Amino acid sequence: MKDISVVVPVYNEEESIESVVEELIEALGAQGWAYEVIIVDDGSVDKTWDRVQGLCKKHKELGAIRFSRNYGQTGALSAGFSRAVGKIIVTMDGDGQNDPRDIVKMIAKMKDGYDLVNGWRRERKDDYFRRVVPSRMANWLISLFTGLWLKDYGCGLKCYQAELVKRIRLYGEMHRMIPALAYWAGARVAEIPVNHRERRGGNSKYDMSRIFSVLFDLLTVKFFMGYFTRPLHFFGSAGLLLFLLSLVAFLVMVVMKVFYYVDMTGNPFLVLGTLLMIIGMQLVGLGLLGEVSIRIYYEVQDKPTYFIKEELGGRDV
Repeated sequence: MKDISVVVPVYNEEESIESVVEELIEALGAQGWAYEVIIVDDGSVDKTWDRVQGLCKKHKELGAIRFSRNYGQTGALSAGFSRAVGKIIVTMDGDGQNDPRDIVKMIAKMKDGYDLVNGWRRERKDDYFRRVVPSRMANWLISLFTGLWLKDYGCGLKCYQAELVKRIRLYGEMHRMIPALAYWAGARVAEIPVNHRERRGGNSKYDMSRIFSVLFDLLTVKFFMGYFTRPLHFFGSAGLLLFLLSLVAFLVMVVMKVFYYVDMTGNPFLVLGTLLMIIGMQLVGLGLLGEVSIRIYYEVQDKPTYFIKEELGGRDV
């Protein structure tokens, strides 16, 4: 068991990885912690892995994982979390923009009783319109949807209690949503300003298209946070609304026929009412199927629908 595990996902960072690791090891070593650094090469096609191999030979605290292809940052972080043995897990980017010295104050903040500390790049050294503006939009949307108001969900520098983050299953591109998922599980979350520096080399992997990924992830998180264990409430509510709208359409059609003697042949309200009723019934059925699937999911795996943060007392009778 280590005090600290630092997970660093990298993709085509041959120009920066050596300086990042050297600076990180220097910052961690000065604290006297028992630590490890785990580099996860997410299928780099440049000389990043060659650099990592050389660093592993030089530093006994360094371990590495190499993917067969590019799986994305979420997969890289998941692999790092599964291998980490530290009580606290720290994540940071491999491009040199995060300052390893900030790890000390983030861990100090965790000692105030927080389960997760998020970094806030208050003075970003990125292109304002291409990176900063989309990021602020995404942060506002995520905060609005999840109820956890953070200024910088996208900051790669984060500290987690290991027992918390290891219980969170990540899929797709959900890594930016970890604070919200942790908050949903009852974690105490804090955010502090961190230093942000110019990129040391290589090119940014993010652009405006990421805003669409954020929107899709938001819908997924909202469903999982509010309706995963009760899908009928989600689909059933939508189905019931459409069913009521279909009744309104049929009522309008009856009024038109009885009081205004309108010919019903090809009447749009007939088509609209029938369509809404069919879709509404399908959504209710989908919700019922979801309820069956959720029960199978939990009962077959004997999986609880809750997280236990702490237990007291023995179990022996």
